[in-house]
Amino acid sequence: MAAILLIEDDPLVRRGLQLALRGHGHDVRTADTGEDGLRELRASGPDLVVLDLMLPGIDGFEVCRRVRESSAVPVIMLTARGDDFDVVGGLEAGADDYVVKPVQPTVLDARIRAVLRRGTGSADGVRVHRDLRIDTTALTVTSRGEPVSLTATELRLLLTLSRAPGRVFSRQQLLEEVWEHDYLGDSRLVDNCVQRLRAKIETNPATPEYVQTVRGFGYRFGPL
Repeated sequence: MAAILLIEDDPLVRRGLQLALRGHGHDVRTADTGEDGLRELRASGPDLVVLDLMLPGIDGFEVCRRVRESSAVPVIMLTARGDDFDVVGGLEAGADDYVVKPVQPTVLDARIRAVLRRGTGSADGVRVHRDLRIDTTALTVTSRGEPVSLTATELRLLLTLSRAPGRVFSRQQLLEEVWEHDYLGDSRLVDNCVQRLRAKIETNPATPEYVQTVRGFGYRFGPL
C-alpha cells in the first residue's frame, strides 16, 4: 500500500479517483488547491503525488516546482490535454510521468506502481565513474564528494545507463526499462529527465561527460 496525495480541484474527479485508488489498496489523501496540496505534502509526507495541472490559485506547474525545491517525492501529473505545452511544461517542472484525463483508474494505478518501483535497489554494489559514485544498494549518489539529490526516476535512469558504460540505449528502450512503458511511449519523458539529470551530475551540462547523446539513436553513459 502506498500513501498517495491527490491534488485535483474537480470534486467529481477527485472523489472518483480517491475511491478507485483506495480500491487498489492505496491510502489516499486529497487537496483541491495547490496551496492546500503543498500544506498536506509537508504534513503527511506521501510516497507519491498525483497532481492536476489546471488548479485554482497556484497551478500544477508551480506546485511541482515548489515540491522539487525541497523533495524528491515522485510526481505524476494529470493533464486534460496531451498537448506539448502541458506535457513539456510539467516535465520541465520536475514531474516523473504524466497521464491524460480522463484516465482509467487501472492505468493510473499501474503508473503509480511503476514509478514507486523505481526506488528499489539492486545488489551489485558501488559504481565509480571518475568523480561520480553510485551506490546501487543504498541508492545514493555523490559527485566530487558531495551528495546529489535525485528523484526516483532520475536515479533509475542513471542506474540503467551506468550499468553498461558505452552501450547506446534508444529512447524506447529507456521508456521500457525506466518508465515501464511497454508501448510506443513519449520520448519527451526521456529527454526532459536526461536534462534534469545532467544539471545535477555534470560539471558542464552543455558538454556532458556522463550522460551523452548519440544523435539519431539515443543516449549512452560515458566510458570509465
